[in-house]
Amino acid sequence: MNTPPTRLQQLLAFYEDDPTDAFTIYALATEYRANEPERAWEFYQKLLAEHPDYVGTYYHAGKLLEQFNKKDEAEKVYRTGLKVARQAGQQHAASELLQALNHCLGLDYEDD
Repeated sequence: MNTPPTRLQQLLAFYEDDPTDAFTIYALATEYRANEPERAWEFYQKLLAEHPDYVGTYYHAGKLLEQFNKKDEAEKVYRTGLKVARQAGQQHAASELLQALNHCLGLDYEDD
């Protein structure tokens, strides 16, 4: 009896069919993020380089960079993503990116 392919196997098949599809690349990065963050980063880098208008990339790529203790790089990713989101009129994404940027910079404290 054949077992159905896993989500990762399906995504890899989609990627093999079309390695330029931004949604598939993003989905693969998301799939790898928890257990293989270095592999996830490879897909985020591909998105940042080849699909700079794919707004969803910036938040998660920045968070992953923070996880890697690369706060300076994360800050750059958040700032670029903020510009891209605003230009695309995606205010919710821009708000999330601004919040992530402020957190990365240590500006998200609350007064006692």
